[in-house]
Amino acid sequence: MLFNSFEYLIFFPIVFTIYWYTFRSDLKVQNLFVLAASFFFYGWWDWRFLSLIILSSLLDFNLGLLIDKNDNEIKKRQFLWISVCFNLGMLGVFKYFNFFIDNFINICAAAGIGVNIPLIEILLPVGISFYTFQTLSYTIDVYNKKMAPCRDWVAFFSFVSFFPQLVAGPIERAKDLLPQFEKKRTFDYALAVDGTRQILWGFFKKVVVADNCAYFVNEIFANYDSYGSTILIIGAVFFAFQIYGDFSGYSDIAIGTAKLLGFSLKQNFAFPYFSRDIAEFWRRWHISLSTWFRDYLYIPLGGSREGKEKSIRNIFIIFLVSGFWHGANWTYIIWGGLNALYFIPQFISKTNRNNMEIVAKGRLVPNFKELVSILGTFILTTFAWIFFRSKNISEALSYVSLIFTKHSGEALNLKDNISMSLTAFFIVVMLLIEWKNRQYEHGLYSISNNVYIRWAIYLVLSIFIIKYFNTVTNFIYFQF
Repeated sequence: MLFNSFEYLIFFPIVFTIYWYTFRSDLKVQNLFVLAASFFFYGWWDWRFLSLIILSSLLDFNLGLLIDKNDNEIKKRQFLWISVCFNLGMLGVFKYFNFFIDNFINICAAAGIGVNIPLIEILLPVGISFYTFQTLSYTIDVYNKKMAPCRDWVAFFSFVSFFPQLVAGPIERAKDLLPQFEKKRTFDYALAVDGTRQILWGFFKKVVVADNCAYFVNEIFANYDSYGSTILIIGAVFFAFQIYGDFSGYSDIAIGTAKLLGFSLKQNFAFPYFSRDIAEFWRRWHISLSTWFRDYLYIPLGGSREGKEKSIRNIFIIFLVSGFWHGANWTYIIWGGLNALYFIPQFISKTNRNNMEIVAKGRLVPNFKELVSILGTFILTTFAWIFFRSKNISEALSYVSLIFTKHSGEALNLKDNISMSLTAFFIVVMLLIEWKNRQYEHGLYSISNNVYIRWAIYLVLSIFIIKYFNTVTNFIYFQF
């Protein structure tokens, strides 16, 4: 079920009403209801893949208990590796099997060896990259004694399958979210109001900004060899805002929905396009994934503790793995590698932690140096996004080459030019609102002290959402 679907607009009010007005007095029953609602939400897409969530939850729940009660370090490590192998094995089979087989066949062919291994037609379960990382971090934390194991299977299953963030994050740590299922929740009016604002802002970014950008991005990338450099640059820039509006919009809706149910999820985006360097960008983009790789891959590899050469190696590893996490395509790996190349000079020069505060703190506008830094970072990021969006490396290289060499091409018709200008206007509106609220959690956190102005903004945003809420489009990160 999609957030931006009519089914969800019926589903959630029903869940909200029953959750608070029927089951609020009994925590166990309330959690069971959340679990049932989450299974229904996920099963609406394909009920068969519920078996994977159930199996993953059942396995890691019991492995956590076994790790905790066993004093033998070898056995504890064996239980941990069962969890690691199972969760990564599921990803390997459903997400990467054909990629590895296809590349193996190509390597053999290049060596003059004929190999015939059939590929398998397999449907990628929505959200598998997210909930496997979530359960995997639980067993790792229990093994490292960073948290006690959960002994309430209902709470644990509800944590794994919690429908607001089940299919596209944020990737929640068990030590942060699981305790919220283990204590009584009371309705918080202020939290619910803020959650509603955040949901509204998420829908604006997804339905109005991202989906309008998508129309042009799909057209330009599908026919890139027909257009000149100006249109190709617009296509790349629009994709940068499409993926941001789409993914951060999903996160806002997820976090806002959780607030309405009395839960707090971690911030997943902190206005990354206001970053002054790549290191700051990665502290602000997809925070739950970047911190996951930091804590469960970069630090165990040695982090920055074992000399500069090994630190650089570790940086390359986490960026390449982060790219590969997004999909079984070399374009994602190149995208990760480019970001590593952007980041490493900052690491070597020890400037990667220069910009820890928000830009232009306490000021209305950035100074010239800040503005140039923001634009430079955005250009580097947008260049890397071309590889992320392209079907293959050849297409990406051709797209980049034409930006620099093809100065004329087909023009857009008048209707598309008007629509493109309107889309650019929506992007500017989004940036202005988020700039005003860049020190807060989301774009509508604080708009105006004047109640009439505030509600006028809510009304205008709602009108645009309703206007463009005519086609149901998947969120980009559902494919990951």
